[in-house]
Amino acid sequence: MKRTISSIALAVGLLVGSTTVMASEEGGLPSAGTNVSDKASLQRGAKLFFNYCVGCHSLKYARYSRIAEDLGLSEKDVMDNLNFTGAKFGEPVISHMPEESAATFFGKAPPDLSLEVRAKGADWVYGYLNSFYLDPTRPVGWNNTVFPNASMPNPLWELQGLQVADMKKVDGDEVVEKLELARPGKLTPAQFQQATRDLTSFLEYVAEPAALQRQRYGIWVLLFLAGFSLLAYALKKEYWKDVH
Repeated sequence: MKRTISSIALAVGLLVGSTTVMASEEGGLPSAGTNVSDKASLQRGAKLFFNYCVGCHSLKYARYSRIAEDLGLSEKDVMDNLNFTGAKFGEPVISHMPEESAATFFGKAPPDLSLEVRAKGADWVYGYLNSFYLDPTRPVGWNNTVFPNASMPNPLWELQGLQVADMKKVDGDEVVEKLELARPGKLTPAQFQQATRDLTSFLEYVAEPAALQRQRYGIWVLLFLAGFSLLAYALKKEYWKDVH
């Protein structure tokens, strides 16, 4: 039994270690440090999304009513402060920009973000939000180190400020060596990182709202298993006491 447990632990350790190595090799993304259990962070992230993102991006798998319930908001809070499209409380979050207009402005309609974190990971989304820089060679005047040649401008530029890229030559090509803040925004760098962390947390919640329920239920499941294990052990001792 001890040998089996040791083998399982070793396998899990190797799996986690290899996953970490692959993650670091595949881009060196900064850690988002999100926490979907932090309702205050989710509320701040929701405020950012509905003020800066919903004009172009939808959350078609999320409903205003479910967001209100999970984030501890009232119907009035949501309808007065988060709903800018005139949708009903029980309807999904749909951008008020027509897809045809979006395709004209940006070359293609902006994607729905309901499953963005599940598809690319919280670290990717967090890194992307922090990695815009001015690039006059691009049609919209912006570029991004995490997603090069993205057709999206920086939606949070007034909060972050304006970043410029320090370029270097690698095999004859110019690549971004580092980003520098050329003009400060409304937030300090630390405050902006917290803001993008809150926004990423909200998108992580939207991608899997049931995660909040699983965490609440998980405590009770563990308590039940612990109590059941004690009863099972006592029953086993009772059955086998005459044998020993």
